[in-house]
Amino acid sequence: MSVRKQQLLRQHRRNKRITLLLILLGLLVLGLFGPLWLLPLILLVLWIAHEAWFADHLFYSPQDDYQYRFPEAVEPMGLRIVNGRWQLAAGSIAPSATVIAKVQIKSNWLGRWFDPSVQVGTDQQTFERGAQGVRYLNLTGQVEALIAEGLSVQGRFCSVAADAELYVFNQPSPVNENIMILAPHADDAELAAFGLYSSADNVSIVTLTQGEIEAGYYQRLGLSKEQAAQLKGRLRTWDSMAIPLWGGVPQASCVQLGYYCMQLPEMAKQADTPFASKESGESDIRRARQHNSLQLPGDSTGQPTWHNLVADLAGCLMHFKPDVVVMPHPEIDPHADHIATTQAFFQALEQSDWRPKRLFLYANHLHDNDRWPMGDANTGVALPPAMVDLPADELFSYVLSEQQQLDKAMALLMQHDLQPPMPLKRRLRRSIQQLLTGRRWPKTGENEFLRKAVRKHELFWVREL
Repeated sequence: MSVRKQQLLRQHRRNKRITLLLILLGLLVLGLFGPLWLLPLILLVLWIAHEAWFADHLFYSPQDDYQYRFPEAVEPMGLRIVNGRWQLAAGSIAPSATVIAKVQIKSNWLGRWFDPSVQVGTDQQTFERGAQGVRYLNLTGQVEALIAEGLSVQGRFCSVAADAELYVFNQPSPVNENIMILAPHADDAELAAFGLYSSADNVSIVTLTQGEIEAGYYQRLGLSKEQAAQLKGRLRTWDSMAIPLWGGVPQASCVQLGYYCMQLPEMAKQADTPFASKESGESDIRRARQHNSLQLPGDSTGQPTWHNLVADLAGCLMHFKPDVVVMPHPEIDPHADHIATTQAFFQALEQSDWRPKRLFLYANHLHDNDRWPMGDANTGVALPPAMVDLPADELFSYVLSEQQQLDKAMALLMQHDLQPPMPLKRRLRRSIQQLLTGRRWPKTGENEFLRKAVRKHELFWVREL
């Protein structure tokens, strides 16, 4: 977890403690001067209200504008709502372009209690409760309808300003190029880019870690903590090699490096020091590499060091020779292993004789909002909240067909880390939110990533190398 994410969490928890203290003081006063039978009823109502409306991890004001800047060459085009439809003022757009509309929205009073959304054409994109200000809608895949007859626009629990700006990004699709995906853990490639890689002809997937920690679910089988972590590491290693075949990527194009989960940041600080697993008791990465089809520098010693990791990534670059590398966004995705993955890649570039042309950056986690993409599965993906300055990157949004969305859901269901049942508290919260706020989860499964990741769009920030 990044330093900024930790700060946001600490602030969030401090605010909740202060609120809880004030509530307890109020209940104490009630207990002294009011009827005691009201106390349990009030506590129950307060808990239900918290679970329904205040349990989201939202670390910014929903009334703040999103702050994006794009390359100077990407000049906005005018959009205006005429008779309930967005009409393009002037200009032409390639049907395959990635198209983003900068809009002003304002939640009504219902939008403070229910998730506000914008129905645009055949898609729906959802924002924070109480959202007000600048937001960015993803119109990719609806360009032809926009040009032909315009796109219908209707806010649900919010209003949309009549004038908008349209940003058009003409990044070519990489599906006909040589793609390499860097996945810090098994499932990151599928979460971020299953639709993209299942459509491409030449794909390699390099998974950095075994993902063996937090294996308490497997201790129910009578295993010790170490044995459970070892089993989970074996299962997720298998996931990283086998599940891509569902998307058409053969095992020979998949590589498992076998490093240990949540140890990459410490490895980066002490590049020569081996960092064994925190939970499994293992310290030799070679056991996780038994199904790899190529030899890598780390195979000689099996030591989980940063120097070996960087050398392994350089070896993968020189072996697969990708034109495009898909990997975590270093400024948006706060997961510590994801940040370290990007650091290792750039150091590997310095050791490699091969240099890709473009980077496609993804975010499977956010600093500011744990629900993004907000709204229902199988809907579109608006740009995530951006409350600090980000690099002025171009964008590429891959559009998934209904069949690809279903296949992506099935790929995620195969992931062992997404299979354990939800805790009771989360089940209760979800039931309360379904009943009181109208939130819905997909029929494919109960894991939150089946709602967040199975969408009409996969979104990438693009950088030239």
